[in-house]
Order: sequence, then C-alpha cells, then structure tokens
Amino acid sequence: MPKITFIEHDGTTNEVEGEVGMTVMELARKHDIPGIEAECGGACSCATCHVYVDDAWTAKTGSPEEMEEDMLDFAFDVRANSRLSCQIKITDELDGLIVRTPEKQF
Repeated sequence: MPKITFIEHDGTTNEVEGEVGMTVMELARKHDIPGIEAECGGACSCATCHVYVDDAWTAKTGSPEEMEEDMLDFAFDVRANSRLSCQIKITDELDGLIVRTPEKQF
C-alpha cells in the first residue's frame, strides 16, 4: 500500500498507508489527520481539504482541473503547489507522497 506523509502546519508529521483508488482526502479523514476538514465529503464543492503538494511530487499528482481551480479561489493562502486533496487519487506511483496542510482552511 502506498504511504502518504501529511505534515501539519506546526510541523507534526503523520505517515499513513492508503489503498490505491482512494483519494488523499479520504485517507486523511480515515486517519483523523488534523487540518483536513473536507466539509463537502469529496465533491469538490468546498476548499476545506486544501493541501500543499511537496515540490518533488507536483508532476506526479498533476495540475488542478478547472473545477478544482475555481474552488481553490476560496482556499486560504493558495500557492503554486496548492491542490484539493479530494482530487488526488492514490496510485502506486504516489508511494511516498508528501503533502502539507495550511495554517487554516479559510
């Protein structure tokens, strides 16, 4: 199972294993990762699962599609590596992925 590392805004690190096919947001909720609220449950209709993808992983996670970009307009402190974790599907290629949570969701 691919391992995903969540780094909270205070530096606390949580490394968890996820199943291929689930989203990074689903994995975060399953393991009660602080900073991932996911109020819409993964429907890409809020921005409360906003994360920063580690620069080494941005090519593998891809770019946000138009709907995700629109929702990121509502996120706090959006950066070039911002993504909604509900839109990142876990694959074997993402084993070792590192994402950081923002200081707040909005």
